[in-house]
Amino acid sequence: MDNHTENASGLERGYKHRIKDSVFTNLFGDPKYLIKLYRALHPEDVTTTEDDLSDITVENILTSGQFNDLGFRVGNSLLILVEHQSTWTVNIIIRILLYLAQTYNLYFTENDIDLYSSKKAEFPKPELYVIYTGEGSPAQEFISLKDEFFGGEDIIIDAKVRVICDGKPGDIINQYVTFTRVLADQVIIFGKTRKAVEETVRICKDKDVLKEYFEDKGKEVIDIMVALYDEQEVLDRHISNKAIEAAVRVSQRLAASQEETARIIADDFKLKPEVALRKVKEFWT
Repeated sequence: MDNHTENASGLERGYKHRIKDSVFTNLFGDPKYLIKLYRALHPEDVTTTEDDLSDITVENILTSGQFNDLGFRVGNSLLILVEHQSTWTVNIIIRILLYLAQTYNLYFTENDIDLYSSKKAEFPKPELYVIYTGEGSPAQEFISLKDEFFGGEDIIIDAKVRVICDGKPGDIINQYVTFTRVLADQVIIFGKTRKAVEETVRICKDKDVLKEYFEDKGKEVIDIMVALYDEQEVLDRHISNKAIEAAVRVSQRLAASQEETARIIADDFKLKPEVALRKVKEFWT
């Protein structure tokens, strides 16, 4: 991998994390909304309070630049990892499994639990979730490592993840999913602009969707989303430039002229002829 490719992939990884964790982790990073999420997942538990929840979100997995969306512990009895996905991939199972291993490693370290001791270790029971807000929905409520990757064959380790696509009417999950759908509709109308986000916040407040959250943090949410859209524009421009540069290199190897290359670039990348020629000259060596 050359330096240009490595830099581009690194930029993509950073962007994907930020766009993914924006409103989701801002919302559930607040204890009063985190407890609502827990109660949506465990409506039978009416005694757990905000004070019983501990944020244990993993900030980095080894050196890969991977981050998980949300992790929290309920006392010392339950450990919950939640991922938000707008584009479906069963690879989320593998990522959550890595997050779980890292989360347990941190738990054992912080609680001075010696895994080499003859005493059996005690640790919280895990629960793994994906909140999916994309088009369509997976066919099953639960996905697992053995079913998705090993044809249901018994394997020595497995991970079972519950997929939630909507939540129950009015609960915090349902409200968050509704917010993402309102936002998607507004982006179709206004593009990825401040206007789209402002309209989303207005509509959600009118519909009593995350109303208290938007009343408290509406400006912050708008600023977050607008900044993310700006980052996406930078990323798209970066990736486009790298693709154009690669096309110019190929054209040079084929001994094409700058003018011929510019015509191809203009057609392939939907650029004005003068812009395409300027790009060709920029990358011509």
